[in-house]
Formats: sequence, structure tokens, C-alpha cells
Amino acid sequence: MWTRSRPLLASLVLTLSCAIPASAFDRVTGAPFASRSPVYAEQGMAATSQPLATQVALDILQSGGNAIDAAIAANAVLGLVEPTGCGIGGDLFAIVWDGETQTLHGLNASGRSPKSLTLDTFKEMGLERIPPYGPLPVSVPGAVDGWFELSERFGKLPMSQLLKPAIDYAERGFIVSDLIAYYLERSAPRLGKYDGFAETFMPDGRMPAAGERFRNPGLAYSYKLLAREGRDAFYRGEIARRIDEYMKAQGGYLSYDDLASHRSEWVDPVSVDYRGVTLWELPPPGQGIAALQILKLLEGYDLAAMGRDSAEFVHTFVEAKKLAFADRAKFYADPAFVEVPVAELISTEYAEARRSEIGPTAAKAVEPGNPALLHGDTIYLTTADRYGNMVSLIQSNYRGMGSGMTPPGLGFVLQDRGELFTLTPGEANTYAPGKRPFHTIIPAFATRDGKPWLSFGVMGGATQPQAHAQIIINMVDFGMNLQEAGDAPRILHTGSSQPTGEVMRDGGVVSLESGFSYHTRRELMKRGHVMQENLGGYGGYQAIEFNPATNSYIGASESRKDGQAAGY
Repeated sequence: MWTRSRPLLASLVLTLSCAIPASAFDRVTGAPFASRSPVYAEQGMAATSQPLATQVALDILQSGGNAIDAAIAANAVLGLVEPTGCGIGGDLFAIVWDGETQTLHGLNASGRSPKSLTLDTFKEMGLERIPPYGPLPVSVPGAVDGWFELSERFGKLPMSQLLKPAIDYAERGFIVSDLIAYYLERSAPRLGKYDGFAETFMPDGRMPAAGERFRNPGLAYSYKLLAREGRDAFYRGEIARRIDEYMKAQGGYLSYDDLASHRSEWVDPVSVDYRGVTLWELPPPGQGIAALQILKLLEGYDLAAMGRDSAEFVHTFVEAKKLAFADRAKFYADPAFVEVPVAELISTEYAEARRSEIGPTAAKAVEPGNPALLHGDTIYLTTADRYGNMVSLIQSNYRGMGSGMTPPGLGFVLQDRGELFTLTPGEANTYAPGKRPFHTIIPAFATRDGKPWLSFGVMGGATQPQAHAQIIINMVDFGMNLQEAGDAPRILHTGSSQPTGEVMRDGGVVSLESGFSYHTRRELMKRGHVMQENLGGYGGYQAIEFNPATNSYIGASESRKDGQAAGY
């Protein structure tokens, strides 16, 4: 009897092992796809994309700083240890929950295009698109001004104390991690030809490999100037003068005057309610309201009844995303130059009208967009403290390490965010001097009954609003905890119309992360979706949840990045 049943038993074991990841058998708690359990702490919490930055944030909290101080210090460290995703040559956005006043605040610390560069200049060059690298896509870096705005309004500790850990690491060096080494190596062929880049990041003629020590004395010097002289060192002092001199030598247009006139802007976050949860995003020029539009469209469906690993759910989500991104391409731009109908775009009435356009098969009325939007590497971090403050902060150079423009001796690359303008006249996002380009980086925050609930974000260009919506859906509709919501396999649709001018005409491409069944993929193909594998385009998530029952925090950091959530 035993010998006759062994082939059947072996077949059953093989079937189970192929259908269910090994972790499903090994984990005591949590879903099979969860990489670890959530982190719990009372006094403070930090979740960043690099363990060194998380530890620095905790050190700042334990030294008397608050969540705002910790976020700035962590961002400074990330500019050193993760230059493939951020740096002081880029922009910054943040949402702050003020524990004292129980209010939410938004900061747009993004820079504007050079005043001396005009649309006619691009036409005279014969360009139909702004190039991704070199001097032309460089806009004013807003991150440093963002740090000082956050510090002056909400911080407790001096900037010199916040920048000291990053200065120390820059001078003595840090050990490069596997993921960062991978992206550094990818950057070398594109950026190594620009003056200053190889001297800063390739001191031995190559990028540092995983496990090697890397020093950045130039960045230490820049941080010391900021600690000693304040934000004006960057926008009116030595750093500004050296950027101006370098850009002139490179044939660029970003000038001292552009830097000197820069200012950040405090803005009111906007929101929608979704099944008892309020999701908050920043208004354009960022793409945050796309997440709000997706949720309002999906609110009319019973997603829980569909099941997450179902063709019906994935199809409905993708079609809602297409509708939101069509509006994103047409309307999202700098509100100082065009009127953006934010209230109308995120209204219930508009969602109800648009929802009727979601049919049983894939919509194909549009042309593929710019796939490069998916690879605008970014960092996201979130912090929380014992005073009830929570910070949701995102920062980026756009395309990985940025434009390649690396002023010698300063230790950072200038961003290439200006690539995200369109050169087609008459569009909302058409290039103009002194204008902020359409922005992909978006922090998120969620409340319940007017009280803080989640501070979270997901890195990754056009992935971000799709992933923001999925995080909320995972927790609200599918009952996942904070860690599971980020680790769950993601849906990614590419090929939508873009604010840079491309128009979608063929339905785009759907990519499903490992964990979705073949049955779901097959049924999606039957509905007319084009399926395609994707490497590295699913983003990177960090989150902190506030638990009012115990007045404590829960932290999460997903396995797609090197990140860590920790508290005390």
C-alpha cells in the first residue's frame, strides 16, 4: 500500500512546492509573501531605504531631536550612501503631521527651469524632446532649501548637528551595499564622460563594488558649508558660484541668479475618502492626485469579493490607472503657469462619469508613453517621534544619479528633472523659463477620522501613484498588515500617455510581480492585455503606522530595496 502511494504523494508534494513559496511553510505569522514581521516601538520610528540612514534617524531622535530633524539627517546620509537615488542636486517633497496642532502640512521643494533657457532655444537646436543627460535638463535643485524650510518651521536641533553623521560617513567612508553597487555600475557608462563625475564617483577608474569602502570628501565639504553658513551657502554663496561657473563651462543655462531667486512653497495637501480612510497627496506639479483618482474610480467596485489574485481585480485596476494617467498627461503641470482642475479631477462625480469607460476588455485607444519615466530612481523615508510628529519625505535626482553634471569638489550630481517638460507648444506642461516641470516623486499620508494613520511612500517614477493606491487597497480591501501591504506582489502598467507629449494608442503593457498565478496572467491575456516581465520597476516602500490604542508606532520596509524600519 505504501509503495503504491509513494508516486502520488511525491506528485502532491511537488505540486504544493511549485504552487506555494517555501516561506509559506516556514513563517509562523504573516502572509507567504511577507519578507518579515512589522516593527513595533513607542518612542520613535524610522523607515528608510538604507540601514545606515535609519540608524542615524534613530540616533537623532534619541539625542533630543524630533521626526523632522531625523528625516533631514537621514536624507543627508542617503545623499551619500544612495547617490543612485537622491542627493542635494535634486528636489524634495514632504508631508508633515504636526503632533502639537494635529494638522497636516505639505512642502513643495522643487526647483524651476533656468530663466535664460527658452522654448525657442530648443527649437533652434532642432530638438523635439529635452535630452535626459548633460546641461539641458538641469533645473534648480530644491532639496537643500527644503531641509532648511522644514528645520526652521518644525525642527528642534541645529543643522550642524543634523549633518554631522553624514559628514563623518563621507570623510571616513561607508561600505557599499549590493543594490547600490548594481545601480552605480549601470550609471558609469552614461555619466562617466561628464566633467567632474568620474573624479567624484570613480576615483579608481571604476565605480565602487559591493563590500568596498567609498569616501566622498567633496560632499563632506558641501555639507560643512551648509552646517556653517546655512542654506545661502547653496543658493547665494560658494556652492552657487561654483555651480554657475561649472554650468557655463558645460554650455548650460542654470545660473547663479536662478539659484539665488529660488524658493520652496508650503502647500495644502489634497485628499479623497476611500472606505473610511482619507488618503492625502500633494497637488501638481506632482503626480500624487493620480493615486486619488485611481482610488475614486475603484471605490465603485467590490475588490475584496474579486480577490487579489484574480484577472477581474487586476483588469479593473489597470483600466482605472489608464483613465487616471490620461488626465495626468493632459492636466498635471505647474499651477503657477496653468490652472489645474484638481478638485474636479478627484471628485466623486467625475469618478462616477469616468467609471463607465471601464469595460470587460483592455482599452486600446492610446499610444505607448516614455518607459524612461519608470526608471527615475528615488529615495523615500518616513519618521515619527514621541511628540506625535510624523514625516513623509521623498527626494530624487530623477534619472538615477541625475544629469551627469557634477561640479568638481562638491560631491553631488545636478538633477535632470527638466527632461519631464514637453516641447510641444500650448500644452499644460510645455517648457517655459522659471517653470517647475511635471514631477513624479510623491509622498503620501493617510488619516482615519481626522487622526494620523499611515505615513508612507513608494519609490519609482510612474510606479508611485499605482503603488500608493495598491498599498491602501491591500490594507483596506484585503486586510493586510503594514509589512504585508508593501511586500505583496505588485501590478504595474506602462505605456500610458505622458506629460512629456507621448499619446497612448495600443493599450500599453501589464507586468505582474512574482506571486500572481499563471491562471490570472492567462485570463488577462484573454481580455486583451499584453503581458511583459519587468526588472526593477516595482518600486520601493517604507511606511510607519500610528496605533492610537497603544499610542505607538508600527514600521515596515520592503525587501525590494536595502531598507530598514527600526524604532525604540
